[in-house]
Amino acid sequence: MIGSMKTNRILNGLDEKIPNPRCELNYKKDYELLLAVMLSAQTTDKRVNMVTDILFKKYPTLEDLKEADLKDLEAIIRPIGTYTKKSYNIKEIATRLFCEADGKVPNDRTYLETLPGVGRKTCNVVLSNLYDEPLIAVDTHVSRVSKRLGLATDKDDVLVIEKKLNQIFPENRLARLHHQLVLFGRYTCKAQNPSCEECNLSDICKYFKSKK
Repeated sequence: MIGSMKTNRILNGLDEKIPNPRCELNYKKDYELLLAVMLSAQTTDKRVNMVTDILFKKYPTLEDLKEADLKDLEAIIRPIGTYTKKSYNIKEIATRLFCEADGKVPNDRTYLETLPGVGRKTCNVVLSNLYDEPLIAVDTHVSRVSKRLGLATDKDDVLVIEKKLNQIFPENRLARLHHQLVLFGRYTCKAQNPSCEECNLSDICKYFKSKK
């Protein structure tokens, strides 16, 4: 089990490095976040923001998205890949939220996970941001940072890592910690050529020690 000194060291280090963490996906409405997170699978937030800027301007309501032409949706989101499946998901999610949930994204994991393209990670991101639920979504960045800092082992899958992070860190820090780990992994603790010289946690990093 990770000791409290190391836990506090990581929390303080992340607070120093990333004092104002936030989701980098652009959205103004609850369903826009849900759709943006669904679209972000296997692509970058930057690319998603490029296509959703066009998508949400052309189809500004759930009803508009529900009635959108599938081929037009495919043309808009083509740059992010797997656009055929994701376009179907957009229409289906919009239709179901409009018809079944009064046009709102409910604080209901069971319901949300019945929507196409919406799994545990997407739910965690959405519920954390919209409802401040104490949840961590483990993506490639969170996984990599957790393993390098010794919070998880190299063999741990995303569910095991999520469970370990929930056990290690205080519940009231999880939502904030999620964003910090994502941003830390995206800009400092990168998969290739991490910026170890700019890292304030390198002294407790397994990767850094192995490099030395």
